[in-house]
Amino acid sequence: MTIVRRPTAAGVRDGAAKVAAILPPTPLLVHEIKGIPICFKVESLQPVGAFKIRGAWHRLTELDDAARGRGVVAFSSGNHAQGVAWAARRLGIAATIVMPADAPRAKREGTIKLGAEVVDYDRAAESREAIAARLAEARGATLVPSFDDPWIIEGQGSAGVEARAQMQAAGLAEPKQVIVPCGGGGLAAGTALALPEARIVVAEPQGWDDMGRSLEAGCIEPVGANPPTTACDALQTMRVSSLTFDVLAGRGARGVAVSEEQTASAQRWAAERLRLVVEPGGAVALAACLSGRVDLTPGTLVILSGGNVDMAAYARVLGR
Repeated sequence: MTIVRRPTAAGVRDGAAKVAAILPPTPLLVHEIKGIPICFKVESLQPVGAFKIRGAWHRLTELDDAARGRGVVAFSSGNHAQGVAWAARRLGIAATIVMPADAPRAKREGTIKLGAEVVDYDRAAESREAIAARLAEARGATLVPSFDDPWIIEGQGSAGVEARAQMQAAGLAEPKQVIVPCGGGGLAAGTALALPEARIVVAEPQGWDDMGRSLEAGCIEPVGANPPTTACDALQTMRVSSLTFDVLAGRGARGVAVSEEQTASAQRWAAERLRLVVEPGGAVALAACLSGRVDLTPGTLVILSGGNVDMAAYARVLGR
């Protein structure tokens, strides 16, 4: 994909204004962990159950009438899919989503209900990027990546703009540290642009912690061969993009990795303490807090990025 520009803080402000015009802010909750008040931005309560609606809306509203008429193509395991489908339906745009055949049923059904066409692929043997690129070229459609796009990154950063305003309105400390779930890094990079004074920590599943390893190495390192199975379907990105990496590296962000059990424990904690349903990928930042992978201080903001759970798997997590 040809990058025509880089994401900017001004673009984040534009994206935030667009999102504020159509959606109410998601809740900001405060709860203590180890005696320290921690702020939680609840993106799991978005209309599509995840923050992805933000970037999708900012991206699709930038399309002119001719591009809207040709439709859009995206690839996603479910959250970006639903964000794009939601925005496309509201704007009258035809949307096609390339989804892994093993995507959670709730995410697949949610995407279809929003009117998008779903094209399956084999996550282990096929490239979703290649399939989507072929479809977009054949149809003359606009390709809408889940993170490798400046408008997507800027739109996701609107969550940080909202959170800062909510913390200020509540008389809380300014965000000094933000812990963000990370797959491709769109939300983390957007948050870094939105909150330039805050420390940024990206949380990833063990074995899929390529952003953290890339930040440590100073160059992009892809996920290795035969990565472990993870419940965090939303965070299974094989290689981050230069757009997201450059923003995070420029801000001195660092990464932490959490185990499957730590993630499941965070899901249970969210249900018990916050009364929230949080999917595995949406709970990794909380898992990093609870497991001691991050030093907690006043002014810490944790993003709960999604709540689209597979009900059978979620019931097993709660029953442990």
